[in-house]
Amino acid sequence: MPSSTTSKVSRWDQHGREHVVRVRKSSVTRQLTCSTCAWQRPAQFLPWLKAEEHLADAHQATVDPTA
Repeated sequence: MPSSTTSKVSRWDQHGREHVVRVRKSSVTRQLTCSTCAWQRPAQFLPWLKAEEHLADAHQATVDPTA
């Protein structure tokens, strides 16, 4: 059985709402899933960057909680 690991990319929009894209890794490909709009996409390269782009484009969520 292949191991699966999950991480997330969180950003806040201008109204203070949190938006999260989960990044699930299984084998070589990662699956991106947005908890706000159920957007999904496979990504082999730069999955966290693609998650950040989705949050900025679809939800105008650009505030990084770690910064």
